[in-house]
Amino acid sequence: MKKILTVLLGLSLFGCSSKANYHQIDGQRALDMMNNETDYIIIDVRTESEYQQGHIKNAINIPNETIDESVSEILTDKDQLLLVYCRSGNRSKQASEKLAKLGYSNIYEFGGISDFPGEIVNQ
Repeated sequence: MKKILTVLLGLSLFGCSSKANYHQIDGQRALDMMNNETDYIIIDVRTESEYQQGHIKNAINIPNETIDESVSEILTDKDQLLLVYCRSGNRSKQASEKLAKLGYSNIYEFGGISDFPGEIVNQ
């Protein structure tokens, strides 16, 4: 029994969790948050060309494949509310997990722009 507890403790200390922490919400909940919160950043994790074709108003483009430690130059407050989306929900989940592993603590992933009920703008 002691050996099992030691192994479990070791796994938890080394962060062997399969998923970093972020919240999954739908597009309507994200829109409600955008309407009711004041200090948040909307992050579009699609490619730059996808972003140029249309994005959620006030969203910034940080492509999923570019998310690494250097993102802290853009996202300086690790506790700030981050609302993350892509086209269908796959890349936004990947990006949210990366952000959580980098220490961001207030991440809300809301799937894809295709299901977003709010305003979409072009560049």
